[in-house]
Amino acid sequence: MHFDVPDPGFTGSARSKALLTLAVRLSLGFVVLLWLIHVMNWGLNLDPWPFGLRPREWSGLVGIVTAPLVHSDFAHLFSNSVPLATVGAVMLFLYPQSSLRVLPAVYLGPGLLVWLFGRSAVHLGASGLVYGLVSYVFFAGLLRRDRRAIAASLLAAFMYGSLTLGLLPIQHSVSWETHLSAALIGAWLALALRRLDIPPRKRYVWEDETEEEEGGESTVAESDGRAGPEA
Repeated sequence: MHFDVPDPGFTGSARSKALLTLAVRLSLGFVVLLWLIHVMNWGLNLDPWPFGLRPREWSGLVGIVTAPLVHSDFAHLFSNSVPLATVGAVMLFLYPQSSLRVLPAVYLGPGLLVWLFGRSAVHLGASGLVYGLVSYVFFAGLLRRDRRAIAASLLAAFMYGSLTLGLLPIQHSVSWETHLSAALIGAWLALALRRLDIPPRKRYVWEDETEEEEGGESTVAESDGRAGPEA
């Protein structure tokens, strides 16, 4: 199978470098925001549980928006921070157009599904974002022939393959429903948006020569076709 190589003029352009810088800043900025929220809650001795998602409770609907922003403890937050920073930057850099659709979907979608179908418990934390982004990056790499996308997919599988355990109802304290919902949304979006954010591929000299030869043959054939009736 042939894998396309992105055009070096595109990947090495000033626009591409600026996009990478912006992607890193945005992903790190969101992680810093999560830490600021948690440190504030910790410093003021505020309970994060009221901001969590509680399935099928009207008061728990607010958790669809607030639950990804709060964490039970520092260990919980730290476990989400590294993958959010890395996979978030990859997502924003490789798939800037898709990110406008994927990020809202994996932020709000899992919470809505858990509110409808999840077990009665308090669900909180940004792990839904982690699973949704990792799932999108992984499956997008499988569906595309772009070498950058494939490399990102392999990186996600290598670094976060163990996250698959979080899809199973093994630990009672882990919201596997959020993880599974987010992973399914990410996979579905990778399929639905597979034609977005395709970089221009590198063209080789022999390709241009082949097109020139085909164009020349086409011109001659057209000339011959028009010469007959005129004669």
